[in-house]
Amino acid sequence: MTLRRRHLIAAAAATTALPGAALAQAWPTKPVTLVVPFTAGSGTDTMARLFGERLAAATGQTVIVDNKPGANGTIAGNAVARAAPDGHTLFYTTNTTHAANASLLKSVPYDPVADFAPVGLIGIVPFILVAHPSAPFSNARELFAHAKANPGKLSYGAGNSTAHVSGESIKRIAGIDVLHVPYKSAPPALQDTIAGTVHFTFIDLLTGLPHVRGGRLKAIASTSSQRSPNLPDLPTLREQGIEFELDAWYALFAPAKTPVPVVDRLNKLLHEIYGAPEMSKRMADNHVILRLGLSAELAAFQKLETEKWTRLVRAAGIQPEG
Repeated sequence: MTLRRRHLIAAAAATTALPGAALAQAWPTKPVTLVVPFTAGSGTDTMARLFGERLAAATGQTVIVDNKPGANGTIAGNAVARAAPDGHTLFYTTNTTHAANASLLKSVPYDPVADFAPVGLIGIVPFILVAHPSAPFSNARELFAHAKANPGKLSYGAGNSTAHVSGESIKRIAGIDVLHVPYKSAPPALQDTIAGTVHFTFIDLLTGLPHVRGGRLKAIASTSSQRSPNLPDLPTLREQGIEFELDAWYALFAPAKTPVPVVDRLNKLLHEIYGAPEMSKRMADNHVILRLGLSAELAAFQKLETEKWTRLVRAAGIQPEG
């Protein structure tokens, strides 16, 4: 056994033996891995990297962002669920892994409740429906009319649960025949929409708005309950006669059995990092509505969201995959 390994084992043993407050203060004793269930360039990845930089500054430890995309985020979720519960592996994730997968997939390799310790909700993420600039429709009603005139000829890309459920929901509500094209993450679905490979997609404002402003995409509708201040002229789906709304969200989880003092310190750090004026502004600029709270509040929120997503998935007629 190397001298370095002896030191690491001794440090881990000492940390484990520490009582509450001392344990929280000792953490982290080594680099922290921040697992992200989607590819680099996704909204989740961008937000995780912003958080990781500030977490590293606050703790004095290196924070490594580890992207593990694929299988609706279950690859990443399973990796975190199996990680050591010592606060050195964290999950910066979304509604996909912790609310939607229970109804979207036949089998999930982790329990989104039992296998995780909720740290805290971070924020709500508005979504928009976007299409190629040359598409022969500029609003939802024109899209539906075009789809009805061309049954089975249109397609939409979906790289996350929000896009998938939104697409299938409006198909049912509007009575249109449109092909669902699944992707491992949102960026490739967006790129194929820009290229015209698929006709439209649903994307978070952070990822999609620069392409709208750059003329590479056109915004058709917001899926949120109200218009975004960043796109005040873009009506919601409800305003266009479609009774549907859906947002995504970001949250931080740790593996189950992570010591409560460490979880509490992480929750405190969440509030300190996102409560700082510079970070609050960055989040607003990135179109995330901050909704910070306690760990127990995330657990309650997750329960309600899982019930909501189950209702939406069933109403949309989506059959579980896998």
